[in-house]
Amino acid sequence: MAANILDTGQSASGLKRGETGLAGNLSTFGKTRTMKRFVTALLLSSLFYGCDVVKQLPQTTGVVTEAEAADGIKEALSQGLVKAVLQLNKEDGFFKDAFYKILLPEDAKKVERTLRDLGLGSMVDKAILQINRGAEDAAGYAKPIFVNAIKSMTLSDAIGLVRNGDTSATHFFREKTTARLTEAFMPVIKSSLDKVNATKYYGDIITRYNNFPTTIKKINPDLNSYVCQKAIDALFNLVAQEERNIRNNFAARTTDLLKKVFGGIR
Repeated sequence: MAANILDTGQSASGLKRGETGLAGNLSTFGKTRTMKRFVTALLLSSLFYGCDVVKQLPQTTGVVTEAEAADGIKEALSQGLVKAVLQLNKEDGFFKDAFYKILLPEDAKKVERTLRDLGLGSMVDKAILQINRGAEDAAGYAKPIFVNAIKSMTLSDAIGLVRNGDTSATHFFREKTTARLTEAFMPVIKSSLDKVNATKYYGDIITRYNNFPTTIKKINPDLNSYVCQKAIDALFNLVAQEERNIRNNFAARTTDLLKKVFGGIR
């Protein structure tokens, strides 16, 4: 009987201790869940607050405005122009370049053939050399004329020009400014041709041909206009090459603006 009472007491005591342990565990579990909810709420609050702050910051990265696109195009054209002038404004910049070498005007081809047939090829060669020397000299004066045209150029859809790719900016520049550039560049060409005696040597071969008894139709091609057009063509061609390079080659984008404009618009 005593043993039973003792057993019952031990059982009751153990049960009491078990209930206490269970209550303690439940209390700890409840506190843990409450803490987790608090931390989660805090994190969510921070996240939403952070998003609000980000929304209030200037969003410029990766977004190219129309004004930035216009400035980027002008900068690309200017970079191309600088390289073009450096390549052409030196001895043999035109003369020893198979692509840009200036030969006699088409109207004077008959003059060249006739003089060479008569053993006067050295006269023709001298004239061609000095014509190219004149173009090389004139290229050195092209930069301010072209830069002024670039700066004054109005772009109504600069982002479109960037997206069009290849040499669309150079093409647009050429279409909009060629007449003005020709007018401004012509006096420079004339001065350079006169300075290196290209006008004289060219005049000599034309005069010699026109004085032949067999010459029925006398000719006098406009050398200044011809060389001016050839020089402008060469400059535009090199600017177009650099534009293509900037579009396709990240290393050619030498400024932050070029990197943003030509790297950010697709």
